[in-house]
Amino acid sequence: MNMDHALSPNDAPDSWLRISNISKHFGAFKALHDINLNIRKGEFVCLLGPSGCGKTTLLRIIAGLEVQDSGSLFMGSSEIGNLPPAKRNYGIVFQSYALFPNLTVAQNIGYALRQSRSHKTQRVNELLDLIDLNGIENRYPAELSGGQQQRVALARALATSPSLLLLDEPLSALDAKVRERLRQELRRLQQKLGVTTIMVTHDQDEAMSIADTVVVMSKGQIEQIGSPEQIYRDPASHFVADFVGRANWLPLCRSAHGVATLAGLPIKVELPPGADKASLFCRPEDVKIETHWHAGTDSMMAIVDRVDFHGGLRRASLSLCVDRAMSIFADVGPNDAGYATLEPGRRVPVSLPAHKVRVFAVAS
Repeated sequence: MNMDHALSPNDAPDSWLRISNISKHFGAFKALHDINLNIRKGEFVCLLGPSGCGKTTLLRIIAGLEVQDSGSLFMGSSEIGNLPPAKRNYGIVFQSYALFPNLTVAQNIGYALRQSRSHKTQRVNELLDLIDLNGIENRYPAELSGGQQQRVALARALATSPSLLLLDEPLSALDAKVRERLRQELRRLQQKLGVTTIMVTHDQDEAMSIADTVVVMSKGQIEQIGSPEQIYRDPASHFVADFVGRANWLPLCRSAHGVATLAGLPIKVELPPGADKASLFCRPEDVKIETHWHAGTDSMMAIVDRVDFHGGLRRASLSLCVDRAMSIFADVGPNDAGYATLEPGRRVPVSLPAHKVRVFAVAS
């Protein structure tokens, strides 16, 4: 799928970093195909996708660490696609921290600074304060925790006040609690400095919690560009809907009368033109558990197979009475009507609000 500029909500006259028709092959492998992306100054963009989708290759091309086969890169009014990395004015942080083990924290942070000793010391102290690590300037990387090392790597990337900050899976080597804390610190720091940031991640929670704009990639192409809420609520493709968040996928068929059916029951959705089969997509929180069955409604009877408690929600696994092999997952809050009725073995009416579901063609 070739995603053009019309699909990007951040395609505006104030676009500062413009990526135009970038393609890259490694032998016969197509790593990137005709990538177009526009990024505003000060924006936080996450490149999100599974391993091998091309997101790291795109980041490395922006950094000048890989050379594109075709296409162009503009930063402001300057074409940077053929410039060496040192001429592109960015800082970069890798998953592995890449700190110099024989240098102290202060020496690592100030490594790229070409200033007098006093000015370098002042800048290093400013950055230590910024990342809340005052007092460790004389320690070596081996004496630091993983979270501290990553903060130092971030401070080093920001030392020269770059126009662009590139992050390649910067938090994935950390444990869950440290990762969650650092992602919020990273967002706070990015907003405070106003530095344009591009982060590669395969962690959808990470991307959805801190990005202004999420770029979902698959097989060397951009599937969708949008805000986290747009990506979650209005996925542009089956891949995006399935990759981001939890989802119900239910098979639809066209009846002899031409209407869509689910497990043989009519359902008020439209099948794609010419298709006799399709997939219905619905988020678990949009599944409605009714307290009572009402004749003539679109409700279906289901059996509660399992109920788990998740942070205030009851997460239920149900199977349709007309087809026990067809499962539906529902996240139900304590203020929702059907919350109290969710007990294993109980039969409950289930409805899928028409304005909350999407229909996708079945991949051929």
